[in-house]
Amino acid sequence: MKNKSHIIPYFTAIITNFIFGLSFLFSKQALSVATPIELLSFRFLAALLIMTILIFLKVIKVNYKNKPMKWLIILAVIEPIVYFIFETYGIKKTSSSLGGLMIALIPIVVTVLAVYLLKEKPSPKQIVSIILSVSGVILIILMENSNDSGGSTLLGIILLGGAVFSAALFNIIARKISQQFTAIEVTYFMMLIGAIFFNIVSITNHVINANLSEYFIPLRSINFIVSILYLGILSSVVAYFLANYTLSKMEASRSAVFANISTIVSIAAGVLVLHENFQLYHVIGSVMILVGVWGTNYYQKKLNSEEFTPTVGSFEQ
Repeated sequence: MKNKSHIIPYFTAIITNFIFGLSFLFSKQALSVATPIELLSFRFLAALLIMTILIFLKVIKVNYKNKPMKWLIILAVIEPIVYFIFETYGIKKTSSSLGGLMIALIPIVVTVLAVYLLKEKPSPKQIVSIILSVSGVILIILMENSNDSGGSTLLGIILLGGAVFSAALFNIIARKISQQFTAIEVTYFMMLIGAIFFNIVSITNHVINANLSEYFIPLRSINFIVSILYLGILSSVVAYFLANYTLSKMEASRSAVFANISTIVSIAAGVLVLHENFQLYHVIGSVMILVGVWGTNYYQKKLNSEEFTPTVGSFEQ
């Protein structure tokens, strides 16, 4: 039984990142009929409704009494709010496959942040691996610009870079607060904050533009509804529950390496389903990024959960 308990987090990490990998495809499809804010508002509203129904039916339960809500609020602001603003607008200006490729850099950023937050010093081999991954991204950016897709692609990559940084912070904070909150409690609060924030922004935009009656127009599209169901139920509720469970059982740095699965799935889906362009420089850059990510994690000293103590302040209220 003990061996099974050690294996389960690996399975949840694999399933999580497979779901996340396909989310780029569904986001791209939904963005063809809706704005990024409309997509996010319906996505998190669907997720919140599903989880609230499950709580009402007592299938799941949450309890936030006497718990460090300050850090849970900070976590929810970082992800979903900041992360998904960067990711959704980034995907809109790039491709599904490139979005997944950028997300592969999360383990790299986690390692870099660990230098400042966890006082960890990367080994020389880790530094080489980090440089290799960053060089892969630079190669793709330079080639994309030379192919005359410059302005929007460069902006999209910058936005996706913001998503990567946000996700890295999420990994570190979620790992720490897993000692005070269950995976369900963290997931539900994230969906609640996301639904409230993005729907307020969406409704406000409609009011300002005097077209509030158009709020439900995206729901006329079957593709949008299917995308929302996938993003709201699988990619938000199921995947984030599994991600938070994984982070409660596994170090953030080890968990982050599974983002490679998300990258491979998103690239495959983008090329095979959306028929996105994937050139030789994408292959070379992808290999550089993935090898760099592998090296960064392979040469990393294993951390015990006791060592996982950020120095930016206490996680207590």
